[in-house]
Amino acid sequence: MEKILIIVGPTGVGKTSLSIQLAKRYKTEIISGDSMQVYREMNIGTAKVTKEEMQGIKHHMVDCYSYKDEFNVMIFQKEARKIVHELNVKHQLPIVCGGTGLYIKSLYYDYEFKEEAVDEKFAQFLKSRSDDECYRMLEIIDPKSCETIHPNNRKRVERALMRTHLGHKKSEDEEKQNHQPIYDAYVIGLSASRETVYERINQRVDLMMKDGLKEEVQSLIHEKSDWELQSLQGIGYKEWKDYFENKAELNTTIELIKKNSRNFAKRQYTWFNNQMQVHWYNIEEKDYLSKIFHDIDKWTEK
Repeated sequence: MEKILIIVGPTGVGKTSLSIQLAKRYKTEIISGDSMQVYREMNIGTAKVTKEEMQGIKHHMVDCYSYKDEFNVMIFQKEARKIVHELNVKHQLPIVCGGTGLYIKSLYYDYEFKEEAVDEKFAQFLKSRSDDECYRMLEIIDPKSCETIHPNNRKRVERALMRTHLGHKKSEDEEKQNHQPIYDAYVIGLSASRETVYERINQRVDLMMKDGLKEEVQSLIHEKSDWELQSLQGIGYKEWKDYFENKAELNTTIELIKKNSRNFAKRQYTWFNNQMQVHWYNIEEKDYLSKIFHDIDKWTEK
């Protein structure tokens, strides 16, 4: 079984820095497990790793798509698994680092994705309904799928409704899969007190604003329909719609980004705990790095 090292944890807890330290230690490369860092034009709001931060370490799944291109978990799984195999063939330990839980899980477990059919008439019907109406429909016809789909994720809600409409519920399809690991993996989770995580998030958003987040978002919007792009549904981007349509103040927008980021971080802890066996390390403990190095050394020797 091929080996893989996975680093997870909430936003702003130091995953990128750790991944680079480990890549240098084990002379290997990093695969980004972030759904947003693939987009070339989106740097500030995605907290994308910079060339300086990379320190010469090769990063995969970063800056490889335009923000108007289609990119999803199925594409990520296919490309990332190919990279994992190539690194294992070269006797290098692939390091996957990111906070997008579904992407990480799709790589680690035996998830199978199928091309999905579309009923255009039903698709148009869904388009005519509000976000709230669509989510309420999903709660009625496939309530179990609502456990993993956020009410504001319009595209995922519509896909789940379409699958149910065509006779195969999203939740039932997933239950049929074994969800068994396909790699010998060691999963590192970085944690900290809620106060520390929230403070880091707030500071990160303030730094994003200083670095030009507002200008970056403005450069991506050329027509109103651009707000519907999948790439613009990420935290740090979707919150700007009301501001640029003169429906919200700047300070309100910034605080909304911080709030949504904090809520996401809270959900990340819960999700990873429920979905995979994570070895958690508290970054507020002085010797947490030495513990990580020691534990990985023991695991790689097996």
